[in-house]
This record gives sequence, structure tokens and C-alpha cells, in this order.
Amino acid sequence: MSGSEILRFAFSGWTTTWPTSLLAIIWLVWLASWVGASFWSGQTRKHVTVVKTSRYHLLIVLGGILFTPWTARVLGETPIFSFGEFGFAVLTIITLAGISFTWWARIHLGRFWSNAITHKEGHKVIDTGPYGMVRHPIYTGLIIGMIATGVAVGTISAIVGAILISLGMSWKAKMEETFLSQELGPDYGAYCRRVPMIIPFLPPG
Repeated sequence: MSGSEILRFAFSGWTTTWPTSLLAIIWLVWLASWVGASFWSGQTRKHVTVVKTSRYHLLIVLGGILFTPWTARVLGETPIFSFGEFGFAVLTIITLAGISFTWWARIHLGRFWSNAITHKEGHKVIDTGPYGMVRHPIYTGLIIGMIATGVAVGTISAIVGAILISLGMSWKAKMEETFLSQELGPDYGAYCRRVPMIIPFLPPG
């Protein structure tokens, strides 16, 4: 089997339910790069237990299953609406903007980043760059990208999946804030009163 045939086979599941394989490639590249950079993280001092985090993990995992094109393929779904080439291009740009925002935030956070809710060695409040716009810019970018992709795909499962993932991330953000308020003290509380949580330009809360 040639390289081109392998790629066609790998993305065959995506192209049947997604407008094109472009969005699939974007998300796969993001996932691979995100996992590949996981070593770039400082020493963990304290973290939230797996039992507690399982609450939001369930929503994210369920949403992820619905979000994948194979679910729509198994269910025999077809898009419930279509925005045409221009609309799809706009939604793709929004997806890329959301993904770019996650990487800006991760690079800016540096070794304080963690996939779990943790307190890193030397952890301090970061309130510059994207963290001066929202308190959880990685979640903001992912939610923007997921919703835009779900709408571009146009299937019920993709849209519901994107919503569930977004709800899971919002829940995680609230748990993270409770944890960091206890760990970082009044500095984090002052930060929360000054900067919006997930949606830019809204009053902090």
C-alpha cells in the first residue's frame, strides 16, 4: 500500500461526514503536537485526586466520542445544515484561531502547564498575555475551536459532542479555580476579580 493510499484510508472515516478532511487534519496535528509537548512541564507539588476529576472527565470523554466522525458514520448521520464553501472557510479560520490561542496560552504558561489540576513547584499567578484576557485561555481556545468545528460538520452528534466537551472544560475550570484559590491564596482571588473566566470582555465572575 502506497503512502497516498494509507492517507486516504486513514481519513476515509472523516471525509464521509465532514465537509473535507481539512478539519480532521487540523485537530490531529494539534493533538499530536499537544501530546508531544507534554514533557514540557514542571514538577508537580500537589494535584486534585482522580476521583474528583472523573466528574468532568466523563463529560469530555462522552463528548469526544460523539465529536469523532466515526460516531456519525455508525449512526448514518448526514449534516442537518450546510454553510457552503465560504461559510466552511470562515469556520475553519475560527477553528484555527481557537487552536492558535491554546498554543499561545500554553507557551506563555511555560512549565506551569499541566493537563491535570495541579500545583507546580514555584507556581504563581500568571496574568499577562492571554491570561490577561481570560483566566483559562486554553479552555477558551478549545471551546471556540470545538464549537466552530461542530457547526462546520453539521451533524447532531458533532454539535452535541462539542457542547459536552465545552461543558466539561467549564466544569474543570471551576474545579481548578477552587483548587488554585486554596493553593495560591489572595493573589489568585484578586486575579479572579480582575479578569474574566472563559469569555473575553465579560465582567469577571
